Amino acid sequence: MTDDTAAGATGDWSGWRAATEAALYGPDGFYRRLEGPAGHFRTSVHASPLFAEAVARLLCRLDERLGRPARLDFVDMAAGRGELATGVLAALPADVAARTRAYAVEIADRPEALDDRIEWLTGPPKNITGLLFANEWLDNVPVEIAETDASGVPRRVLVRRDGRERLGEPVAGAEAEWLDRWWPLPAEEGLRAEIGLPRDEAWASAVAAVERGLAVAVDYAHTAASRPLFGTLTGFREGRETPPVPDGSCDLTAHVALDACALPGGRVLPQRDALRALGIAGARPPLTLASTRPAEYVRALARAGEAAELTAAGGLGDFGWLLQPVGLSAGMPDAPLDGSLAELLVDVPDHEEQ
Repeated sequence: MTDDTAAGATGDWSGWRAATEAALYGPDGFYRRLEGPAGHFRTSVHASPLFAEAVARLLCRLDERLGRPARLDFVDMAAGRGELATGVLAALPADVAARTRAYAVEIADRPEALDDRIEWLTGPPKNITGLLFANEWLDNVPVEIAETDASGVPRRVLVRRDGRERLGEPVAGAEAEWLDRWWPLPAEEGLRAEIGLPRDEAWASAVAAVERGLAVAVDYAHTAASRPLFGTLTGFREGRETPPVPDGSCDLTAHVALDACALPGGRVLPQRDALRALGIAGARPPLTLASTRPAEYVRALARAGEAAELTAAGGLGDFGWLLQPVGLSAGMPDAPLDGSLAELLVDVPDHEEQ
């Protein structure tokens, strides 16, 4: 990588944050394409309807904790084409669904065939009472990238539209403070970090929209104990990983420092633990069922396979869940970040299935 000591970007060069913003969300950006994210990568939402069922179960538990309010909000952040909101509404018991107002938050235009009960917004509504759920949103909030130079100084990485990079000015101010606290770079040339400050701010803003309830962020994640030495920035196109080129031709994503995003009272846990607490275990059905009720056995086996994918180590099960309760101090005390979802929802019964 060539070195450029000039302050800021010059010519066609810019920091990765501005380049990603234009490539993903500009007028011809990747996320404005008709096919949506599902055309290029597979999230937990697309992997199985069990994921939406688990989120619906969480919403039902929260409904009970909130005292079954007259209006229960469900907000799907970075909604894609509304797949999760659609699945959650379909999985809710009738009495809960009748009180639920569903919102899909996305910059792309509303899909024509979307359920009329889902309100399409470009930002979260205010005064949410219920659940704000952000599945793979924060990894697409653009961030700057820092790299240590030959002197061990972290510098901003500049990039062109064709993906070529060079080093810019030293990281300073609030970004340098964030690096020092959350991702300190050793003085070794070539080590990289993604400066997650914009994600911390985006998450705090989303949580501020919740008056009473729970905000959940689900994403590729790492914590201070296991930051990657060379960062995680990559691209995806048509289901395959590609070099990250900010020209609008591919998704640009980087894993999230969820521990940095967490506000007081927030907890981070693996997806496998969260889903198991919500009844998604992946256990195979008993073999005796194959001979007595074969059709039921086949259906149960398929569900077990889907559940296993959602909770698999080395795959979707490694995703992080950041759970942020708001206005629920009674029965939901602040706790260390290693608390489990089961503890977070202690003494909250499952809603009766209908």
